[in-house]
Amino acid sequence: MGILEKMRLDGKAALITGGARGIGKSLATALGEAGADLVIADLDLEEAEKTVSSLKEDGVRAIAVRADVTVSDDVITMVEAAVREFGELNVAFCNAGIVINKKAEEISLEEWRRVIDINLTGVFLTATAAGRQMIKQGKGGSIINTASMSAHIVNFPQPQCSYNASKAGVIQLTKSLAVEWADKNIRVNCISPGYMGTELLLASETLKPLIAAWESVTPMRRIGRPEELQALAVYLAGDASSFTTGSDFIVDGAFTCV
Repeated sequence: MGILEKMRLDGKAALITGGARGIGKSLATALGEAGADLVIADLDLEEAEKTVSSLKEDGVRAIAVRADVTVSDDVITMVEAAVREFGELNVAFCNAGIVINKKAEEISLEEWRRVIDINLTGVFLTATAAGRQMIKQGKGGSIINTASMSAHIVNFPQPQCSYNASKAGVIQLTKSLAVEWADKNIRVNCISPGYMGTELLLASETLKPLIAAWESVTPMRRIGRPEELQALAVYLAGDASSFTTGSDFIVDGAFTCV
């Protein structure tokens, strides 16, 4: 099998949480272009259905599922939806996440828990539900988690200790699951994006003024584009990455290098 064939995802069913917009939508689009059937899971079902409609216009088989990744029953339901619709689950992209920019002395316990619950516990629930299904199928699979360069550095000037801690946890969780499931041929990796120009970021009145500051300390002198994560996502989802597991891929324009 040639390398281009190994990059194809035909016959694979992929689940993407937080897939309705932003990075999740961009990565879902890439997986669909590579041939995967898609489950777009999001708390915002209306937006997820819009994304599915767009994917279907491009010939991609896709369904939308409303899911709260902090609720175990919701996570189980979205995995079951993938199996019911497409026969099995081969790829799980644990992408749903939030950030709260608040000083450590001001963030409430409720806000701290919300970030940890979505960004870390949500990844754990999704990855383990997908892992159980893949173990049952006996064919292996690929689980990809969205971490962040914030797991490696402390962002400045915006305060976000809860986000940074949650994403550091995602990386260690990724490594732990990769080792546990290596003998089952279930590969677990994560992607750590730098600053990405998503619709939400570019529309945020809080963060938009910081873009120039971020760009000034990024060696490539710009923030990234969500589509610049697509090729990596397709690589990790498919057979081309058959010996790649337990790895964290930083895509940040060399921000963490300086």
